[in-house]
Amino acid sequence: MPNESARDAAAGSGIATTRFSTHSLAASEQLLAWRSRVGHVVDVPPSKRQLAQGFAGHIDLYAVGGMIFTDCSTDALMLERSVARVSTDSRRDFVFHVFLDGEIGNVTGMHRKRSAAEPVKGIVAFDLNQPFRNERPACRLLSLFVPRDIVEAGLPDAGSIHGRIVQQGSPLGHLILDHAAAISREMPKLDRHGATDALTAGAQLLIAAFRKESRVTGAGRASLQAAVMGQVRRYVEANLHQGNLTPASVVDELQLKRATIYRWFEHEGGLGTYIRNRRLREAAEELVRFPHLQVMEIAYGLGFKSASDFTRAFRRAFDISPQDMRARAVELLNGGT
Repeated sequence: MPNESARDAAAGSGIATTRFSTHSLAASEQLLAWRSRVGHVVDVPPSKRQLAQGFAGHIDLYAVGGMIFTDCSTDALMLERSVARVSTDSRRDFVFHVFLDGEIGNVTGMHRKRSAAEPVKGIVAFDLNQPFRNERPACRLLSLFVPRDIVEAGLPDAGSIHGRIVQQGSPLGHLILDHAAAISREMPKLDRHGATDALTAGAQLLIAAFRKESRVTGAGRASLQAAVMGQVRRYVEANLHQGNLTPASVVDELQLKRATIYRWFEHEGGLGTYIRNRRLREAAEELVRFPHLQVMEIAYGLGFKSASDFTRAFRRAFDISPQDMRARAVELLNGGT
């Protein structure tokens, strides 16, 4: 959970970042330190066992563009936002918890119990303008705090999603999980603009997932397209060296609609062209990074079937042959002109 200083810092330049862990603390201090860390938003009632045996918790926080994203791992714990807390603090945003590992646990405190009878993996939404209690097992979760006006713009009856759960296997659940995990991996490398775009897309995907209508429209549609294209790009990037990487293999593996994906990549010249261009860019980087490798070793490793095909495609993309690019790079590295 974020603190107010990080929230205020987000209004300045760049991305406000904080990290906190109980690892270096004495066992008797760990739960109390965690309670103090998140206590401005929720209470963490301590148990005798936690006070005696210790509590493991780690959180990375990023604040940018009016939103806050956290990557948090903890032992089992109880979170409670009481009526008294709601009535005395000013937190009125929404928080969406996306569970990467572990179950959501028991969610109570609303007008009716929202948690499922069996353990559930997925996403839970909380309106910080309402009380709740969440007793959860050890887990790793990614949280996105979204300003109230953004949620209400997409959900006229926004308060009704409080405590609601979207299961991992739902139509948008898997895509949100993938998008949130990608944000967690990439956030340390993103600039303010890139981070804001990623979190905005995530917020719109979450709003779409909790909207009762099955049809995704408006900002949700644009965010859905951005998230799916990001998913495709990440899959391509991870499989550039697989010889069987093709447009068909991508849509089949990710279980996407072929016509839609092909249409969305038209501005790249098509998905096949996008894959080839990424392989050529990777080849150019490897020619410099691995001077001990033969040019054709690099080409074959990136799925090119012949020397002539690779050289022709490389020259068309960079207006230089692979061998000349490597020679020029070596000359520059050695201080030549």
